[in-house]
Amino acid sequence: MQRFRPYFKYLRRVRATLVAGVLCGILYGVAGGLGMPLMVKYVIPRVLLPDPAPVHNAATKAPRFFDLDRFFDRLLPPAPTQPAAETLAAHPPAQAAASRPQLTAWQVWTIAMWLPLVFAIRGVAGYLNTYLIQYSGVRILEAIRIDYFRKLQSLPLAFFHRLSTGELISRGLNDTNQLQNTLTVISNDLVKQPATLVSTIVAVAVLAYQEQGLVLVLVCLLTVPIAVFPIRYVGRKLVSRAIQLQAQSGTITDRFSENLAGVREVRAFGLERHEIDRFARLSGQLVRANMKVVKYAQMLTPSIEILSAIGISVTFAYAYRYNVHSGSFLGILTALFLSYEPLKKLGSVNNELKRGGASLQRLEAILNEPETIADPPQPVTVGRVRGDIAFENVDFEYNPNEPVLRAVSTRIPAGTICALVGPSGAGKSTFASLVPRFYDPVRGRVAVDGIDVRSLRLADLRRNIAVVSQEPVLFNDTIYNNLLLGREGASRADVEQAARDAHAHDFISTFPQGYDTQVGERGAKVSGGQRQRLALARAFLRNAPILILDEATSSLDSESEAAIQAAQAKLVIGKTVLIIAHRFSTIRDASLILVFDRGLIVASGGHSTLYSTNGLYRSLYDQQRTEAV
Repeated sequence: MQRFRPYFKYLRRVRATLVAGVLCGILYGVAGGLGMPLMVKYVIPRVLLPDPAPVHNAATKAPRFFDLDRFFDRLLPPAPTQPAAETLAAHPPAQAAASRPQLTAWQVWTIAMWLPLVFAIRGVAGYLNTYLIQYSGVRILEAIRIDYFRKLQSLPLAFFHRLSTGELISRGLNDTNQLQNTLTVISNDLVKQPATLVSTIVAVAVLAYQEQGLVLVLVCLLTVPIAVFPIRYVGRKLVSRAIQLQAQSGTITDRFSENLAGVREVRAFGLERHEIDRFARLSGQLVRANMKVVKYAQMLTPSIEILSAIGISVTFAYAYRYNVHSGSFLGILTALFLSYEPLKKLGSVNNELKRGGASLQRLEAILNEPETIADPPQPVTVGRVRGDIAFENVDFEYNPNEPVLRAVSTRIPAGTICALVGPSGAGKSTFASLVPRFYDPVRGRVAVDGIDVRSLRLADLRRNIAVVSQEPVLFNDTIYNNLLLGREGASRADVEQAARDAHAHDFISTFPQGYDTQVGERGAKVSGGQRQRLALARAFLRNAPILILDEATSSLDSESEAAIQAAQAKLVIGKTVLIIAHRFSTIRDASLILVFDRGLIVASGGHSTLYSTNGLYRSLYDQQRTEAV
């Protein structure tokens, strides 16, 4: 439980519920652990035919610190006792019945209802314990899941280069589901079984001590601590196996995600059999990891049962050797039997805690990930910025010793349309990503209106920036709600005007449900050109002073490309614009062009100047012009 202590803070709102659940669990354990042995030892012998009088050695008879016989003698009339031989000779069946205690009907039914009463108390208390504890546990799980999702929203983009989408989904779903299973087991047994175990041990100790003293107590309880050893052994083995199992589950999820994302390519290249074989290999590894967990988890119950049987056998032999009364022995035996069941269940709880701990360890790797992109302690407050951008000796690298940008220094005045050109991998997209602070530079600084972007609140900075990516993402919602993401709280008239500016209103109106049309997962129900225009409409609605356009019209038909370029020409008016240019035909309106090569800005200026003075720019431009012809 020490492993889960940091998460008890989530229980503050439900601590009353938790306390009530714990008390119900204790009542459950006491009712079963004490109720059954006392009934076998004291109630049944006073109602049914009596046992022969025991032969005790006065020297071994233990003193009674609490005389339970006297208590039950007052509650029920004592049965007459005779030696066994005399009883059998003097009482034929009819006379034997007459030798029983004479009870009234009310007494008989009161005694007969002892067992239903015990189980009624156990049932109600057990139900309330399970419900209340599980309610508290589910609230913990809810908070952990939300915190996990919240953490993903605040982690820097660099973090997502290290872990795959499938792995993150697996941790958010599979590992939290394992925690749900763990909490279910805990809610069922974590309080009830220790309470039952303690109660039965108390019953064993009292009955054994009153019969034969401390020696019989030690003999009876000998196997209880021994049973802890297999629990500890199995628990240690399960931790590493459970981590391997959850990691393998993440790999399976990642394979599913990757296959479904590339379903078109799989069909196009005839990769169905290849994908099936890959998945089958991973599935086989998952089965082997799962069976390792099963192997250790399932060996616990038979181990405890064998130790329990040995303990009962030793107790039986001792009872025979020292003439322990049969009624006392049956009471002790009942208590011993009841004590081994919670031991087995506590072993299962321990196994489940190990699995839950393994899942929690994987979740904590995300929950404890440092948030390197965060608001400063004392941020500079800004409203709407002018849009002046400056890079001062900026170095950046995704991986250590692999620079992507090197000593980049430049200034982009407010209102400038700046195109970023260069070979693939030259650093254009990284340069643009530093402005909204998707990443932080390793050295140097990026400033907006002369203020280091690290000195601004992320919300203030990004409110002043609109981004239209190369592959815009639409969420599985209506067109209207997707557009409204550009500026929360905008009126419907503003949304529709933004769609008109982006040349999207006409095609939206052709849908039967218009703006209330569902776009599907990742906008699957609209075409590529329509997605681009909806993304531009969001940027129009945002109306931010800084605009980043990752130009992507090369794969669109001529009609969509013309509509998008017309929309972009209107969108950039009066803004500071960074255009990540993939086709040089789209930068004809740029007032500043930055040429990137291997992380350096090797040239800057207008098209005419660069074409005549920079060989890299000229070769890139001529190559595209030749390909276009």
